[in-house]
Amino acid sequence: MCAKLWLLALLSSLWVGAASAHEVVPAIADMSASDGTLRLELRMNAEAFVAGIDLDSVVETDTAEEMARYEALRALDPAALEAEVRTWAADWPLRVLADGAEVPLSVDSVAVPEVGDTSYARITALGMVAALPEGARVVEVFWPKGAGQLVLRQMGVEEPFTGMIAPGASSGPIGLEGGDAVGPLQAFIDYIPVGFDHILPKGLDHILFVLGLFFLSTRLGPLLWQVSAFTLAHTITLALGALGWVSVPASIVEPLIAASITYVAVENLLTKSLHVWRPAVVFCFGLLHGLGFASVLGEFGLPENAFIPALLGFNVGVELGQLTVIALAFLAVGYWFGDKPWYRRAIAMPASLVIASVGAYWFVERAFL
Repeated sequence: MCAKLWLLALLSSLWVGAASAHEVVPAIADMSASDGTLRLELRMNAEAFVAGIDLDSVVETDTAEEMARYEALRALDPAALEAEVRTWAADWPLRVLADGAEVPLSVDSVAVPEVGDTSYARITALGMVAALPEGARVVEVFWPKGAGQLVLRQMGVEEPFTGMIAPGASSGPIGLEGGDAVGPLQAFIDYIPVGFDHILPKGLDHILFVLGLFFLSTRLGPLLWQVSAFTLAHTITLALGALGWVSVPASIVEPLIAASITYVAVENLLTKSLHVWRPAVVFCFGLLHGLGFASVLGEFGLPENAFIPALLGFNVGVELGQLTVIALAFLAVGYWFGDKPWYRRAIAMPASLVIASVGAYWFVERAFL
């Protein structure tokens, strides 16, 4: 009974957080230099920055102390938010060194979209410029603490730098003429945490789908069949999507991902064992989840000279995240209670019911609201 109450409390808290989740997304900056001017074109959730949310420590803006301020900013029209962004950016501690000397950054442009679907972050384009010293050869970008992660991409040169910068860290020296592209091994290593992070802690929809697979049966065989089908499928569409060969709008993919969560959870309520069609259905749903992963990579970008290693690294990170979810679920309930005669009735079925409810809510929210 304690296990049942613990699990229901955990999944209920997921429901509360999931119902209005605003996932923290990394900022993306395209860096270019021409005519003695360095330009950073940032795409970011400007409301979170202006509100002062510590993006290093929160997974969703819903959990931040500054949530009221954040929501008020999200309701502003573009002109009003632009004014807020310009005021905030004037004192933002983003720093750039050119040949070891700091060059002051100033706001060049702010492009704010209209208020749209408030279940998703509104992405503002912030342009910042700095005058480069004559003959400058190398720049270094220092990303502030509290700003979450930054994806920095160099544009307009051969072998451009593409990398992830942690909060409070720097890019390291980047040649303005190019030549600092990461190698295949480093790209593979760099993109493993990107994939893992998209599952844990940020991929709540993927976490619930994997938990839906877990709660069908505590036996290893059924779980391996399902996970193998899911992995094979999402690997295929992840690769096709990252290569640009397949593209499906998020307005279609995201509701279907929610529907997949509901399906596997409802089937857990209706059957006690793995039927022959379940791996095939999971494979089809895995294709959808792979498209979701591909959209993440589409935002981040992949280094051109190490495209395949980076793609493999991202996929390895996703797999490690999924295996971690399964391991944690097993250690939490499967190991202790999986062989009890009341396990399905007291744990697996209530958990599946909560998962199905969250998936159904998401489907309605994403498809119709």
